[in-house]
Formats: sequence, structure tokens, C-alpha cells
Amino acid sequence: MSRTYTVVIEEGPTNCSAYILELPGCIAAAESTDEVRRLIVEAGSMHIQAMLEQGEELPDPVQVSREEFQLA
Repeated sequence: MSRTYTVVIEEGPTNCSAYILELPGCIAAAESTDEVRRLIVEAGSMHIQAMLEQGEELPDPVQVSREEFQLA
């Protein structure tokens, strides 16, 4: 079964980090966005595999929207 989850990638001055919104605690960090993308897919796959092995239900994907606001 394939599911599409939301990945948030944050770029800092010296590295990038990523997390999967629906899988709390599933994170990755790397020096580049390409590397963090690869790592978060691996981390997500391992996280899901562990959940299935423990008999846990996988979370449903959430619907998100992206908005930007100018703050004072």
C-alpha cells in the first residue's frame, strides 16, 4: 500500500532538516536539500516498517495548504 505524506523541509544557513508531518519523530538532517530528501524517504520507510511490525495503524495523510503572511 502506498501513501503520500507531507514532508516539510527547512533550510538553515549551514544545513537542512526535514520531517514528516503525519509521523511525529520522523526527522532527517543533512548539508543539502538533495541529501535531506533522500534521508527523509529512508527515515519514513523505516518508521512505517517499524509501525507495521508493532501492529500500529498507519496515519491517514493530512491535507495542508501553504500560505504566507507578512508580519510586523
